[in-house]
Amino acid sequence: MAEGDIDDLPKNGANYTALTPLWFLDRAALVHPNRKSIIHGNIHYTWLQTYQRCRRLASALSKHSVGPGSTVAIIAPNTPAMYEAHFGIPMAGAVVNTVNIRLNASTVAFLLGHSASAVVMVDQEFFPLAEEALKILKDKSKGKFKPPLVIVIADASCDPNGLHYALGRGAVEYEKFLETGDPEFAWKPPKDEWQSIALGYTSGTTSSPKGVVLHHRGAYLMALSNPIVWGMPEGAIYLWTLPMFHCNGWCFTWTLAAVCGTSICLRQVSAKAVYSAIANNGVTHFCAAPVVLNTIVNAPKEESILPLPRLVHVMTAGAAPPPSLLFEMSKRGFRVAHTYGLSETYGPSVICAWKPEWDLLPPEKQARLNSRQGVQYVGLEGLDVVSTNDMKPVPTDGRTVGEIVMRGNVVMKGYLKNPKANEETFTGGWFHSGDLGVKHPDGYIEVKDRSKDIIISGGENISSVEVENTLYHHPAILEVSVVARPDEQWGESPCAFVTLKPGVDKSNEKSLVEKIIKFCRVKMPTYWVPKSVIFGPLPKTATGKVQKHILRAKAREMGPVKKSRL
Repeated sequence: MAEGDIDDLPKNGANYTALTPLWFLDRAALVHPNRKSIIHGNIHYTWLQTYQRCRRLASALSKHSVGPGSTVAIIAPNTPAMYEAHFGIPMAGAVVNTVNIRLNASTVAFLLGHSASAVVMVDQEFFPLAEEALKILKDKSKGKFKPPLVIVIADASCDPNGLHYALGRGAVEYEKFLETGDPEFAWKPPKDEWQSIALGYTSGTTSSPKGVVLHHRGAYLMALSNPIVWGMPEGAIYLWTLPMFHCNGWCFTWTLAAVCGTSICLRQVSAKAVYSAIANNGVTHFCAAPVVLNTIVNAPKEESILPLPRLVHVMTAGAAPPPSLLFEMSKRGFRVAHTYGLSETYGPSVICAWKPEWDLLPPEKQARLNSRQGVQYVGLEGLDVVSTNDMKPVPTDGRTVGEIVMRGNVVMKGYLKNPKANEETFTGGWFHSGDLGVKHPDGYIEVKDRSKDIIISGGENISSVEVENTLYHHPAILEVSVVARPDEQWGESPCAFVTLKPGVDKSNEKSLVEKIIKFCRVKMPTYWVPKSVIFGPLPKTATGKVQKHILRAKAREMGPVKKSRL
C-alpha cells in the first residue's frame, strides 16, 4: 500500500497505460475519418489517410529493423511527410530527429553522427545537403562508416531534376517506401512513457549543438497544454509558418491530431503566402517568431489582404516581441498570444495569460503587458526567477534581475551523451534557462536578456532587449538588434545593428545615425544610448532568431569606441 493512501489497489492493464501523443492520431481517424488533416498545394489528406500513411511508415521502418533504440533523421520543410514523421517514426518505437534545413553540411554531419541516425529521410530540395553531410561523416569515420538508409521525399512544386538525381544516387523514393508498409500495421505504444520520442538539437552558437531528448509523457502533456492555454478549439485550421523542425513545431504536430484540426502546409513563408492562406484556406491559428510578424505588419498593400475575414489567433515566441509590434498586429485584427520557452522545455511552456480586465486598458498599455513572458503553462509545474548567487527567488518588484528556472513534466530528459552539461543545467533540482528576467508584482515574469547578451557599461547592466524595444518605435526602423561593443571609457557600450524599412532614404547615413541617437536620448537613460549604429540586414537562424554571436563578433572586429578627447 502506498504511503498514507486509503487503499492498496495496484496498477493493472485496465487502469494504467503509458502516456503518448500517438493515440491522438488513432482517435482522430476514428472520429473524423473524412475531415481534412493536411493540405499541401494540390495534395489533400483526410485523418483516416494520414493514420494509414503513418502506419505504413512505421511498418516499412520496422521491416528495416528500425525500432526502440533507433533514431530516424528527417531533413525537410513543412510538408506532409514531415508531419507524418512525427507519428510514423515513434509508432515503430524509434526516435524522430527533425533537422534544421538551414544548417550547413558540416553541422548536419555532426548531428547525423552524434544521433547515430539509422535512416535519413530528406526532401528532394535538400538532398545535396544530406549527401554532402554523409560524405563528411564517411571521411571522418576512418573506414567504420555504416551508411544509413536514405529516403528522398518528392515534391511536385520542386524541380524534378533534383528528384532524378537523388534516385540516381540510390535513394529510395518516400511514396515507394510507404508502399512496402502495411496500412493496418499493429503499432505498439511505448511500454514506459519515459521512453524517448524526439531528439532536437540546440543551435550551438559557441560550441557543438546539444541534443535535447524528449519523452512520450512530456510530448503528450505539451500537446494538450497548447490548446488549453490558447483556447484553440476542436477542428481549428492551422497554418504551418513555424518550422516543424523547430521543437517539433512547438508540439503542435501532436496537438493538431488531439483537436482533429487541419494542417495547411507552407513550404516557404512570406507575408503574401500567410495573407493568402487566411483568405483562401480558412486559417484560424498560426505560430511564428516575432521576425515573421514583423514581415506581416510591414507587408506592402499588394501583398496584404485586409481586413481579415475573421479573427486570426497568433502565438509568438522565439525572441521577445517589442510592444510596438504587438500593437501593430492587434490593429490588423490578429490576436497575439505571447509565449516563451526553449527546446529543453518542448518549445513554449510559459504564456502571458490574458486577463479580461486588460480589455479595458488603452491598446498601448495592453501591448506592454502582453510583451511580458508571463506564467507557466498548464503542463509546467514550476517557474521562477532566482538569484544567480544563492538560487533564492527574487522579490516580485519588476526590477531585481535573476535567472529564469523551470521544473516539471515538460522539461527534457537531458542532453544526449553529455553528462557534464546535464549536471550544470539541472543544478539544484531546476532547469536553468540561461535567460535573465524579473518578476512583476502580479507574478508574471519578463525576460530582460540572455545572460550572455547583457551589456555591462561602466559597471551598470544594460538590457539589450529594452534598448531594442525603444528603437522599434523609431519610424525608419524595420528590425534592430543591440549588442555590446568594446568601449575605451566604459568597458562596453551598446551597438545597434539596424535594418531600415523599405522606402527610407539611405543616401545620408551619417544624418540618419544622428537622428536615431537623438531619438534615443529623449527616450532612455544616457548610458543606454547606442554609441554606434550600423545599417544592413541582420543574420538569422533558421527559426528567425537574430544571431547575436555574429553581431558581437562584428562589433569586436570594429574595435573599441574611442574615449572622448574633449
